[in-house]
Amino acid sequence: MVHIQSFYEEVTSTLTYVVHDGKTGVVIDPVRDFDPKSGRTTWRSAEAVAKYIDDHRLTIPYVIDTHAHADHLTGMPFFKERYGARTVTGSRVGEVQTIFRDIYNLGPDFPVDGRQFDVLLDEGDELRVGSFVVTALHTPGHTPAHMSWQIEDAIFVGDTLFAPDYGTARCDFPRGSAAQLYDSIQRLYAFPDHTRLFLCHDYRPGGRPVRWETTVGEQKASNIQLNARTSKEDFVSFRTRRDAQLEMPVLILPSLQVNIRAGQLPEPESNGVSYLKIPLNMF
Repeated sequence: MVHIQSFYEEVTSTLTYVVHDGKTGVVIDPVRDFDPKSGRTTWRSAEAVAKYIDDHRLTIPYVIDTHAHADHLTGMPFFKERYGARTVTGSRVGEVQTIFRDIYNLGPDFPVDGRQFDVLLDEGDELRVGSFVVTALHTPGHTPAHMSWQIEDAIFVGDTLFAPDYGTARCDFPRGSAAQLYDSIQRLYAFPDHTRLFLCHDYRPGGRPVRWETTVGEQKASNIQLNARTSKEDFVSFRTRRDAQLEMPVLILPSLQVNIRAGQLPEPESNGVSYLKIPLNMF
């Protein structure tokens, strides 16, 4: 049985995981810390994960993102440089790159075939990691390229589901779809009730302690937005109304232009400084 260690980054409410067999492991959904006031990035959160890896003397052949995150900068480059980890995401990330290449006016030379990542996985593809296997599950809705990752009796669901007292992902980003998200969650709900689901975010409603793990059975019984009794029509109607009331994530404009590059910052300009682009009056 694999070991799963969670790490909670409080600023963006993001959960990162190290999954390992005692010798070899993967990192899922790491964070590069970003201060929007100063424009400074740090590896504080990644270093906390690295300490665990080093303390346990783990080999890390892969670092994996569930999707191109809109609420934090991915920490993939840290683990690639420090451990030689190959960067992994879903094979349809090019669809997201195409959308945001145009939004950021990155030009026709910006690749939109996912080549910024080392490994692209499609539905049902597998990665052998030490004594365990990572299986790719395409779970679109939040984004068209969103993947969940199954490892033994655990599924790392990214932004499809939150804790039962918070609900589900939003679907109002480009090429998002509440109908697709419903179908993706039904696919997760078809797993045995004891299947463990590991979350990418926990917003701690009411100030309760952080939750990073739930089960299929618990979600089906009590998810406040989509449980076993919720019809597709009702969910799509609710999600559409709810999403229309939501503000954009604080870091969406800085994060996506980095995350479609597998976490690499834009090329430095002649003064050696990298710059982020913020489209004005577009949203």
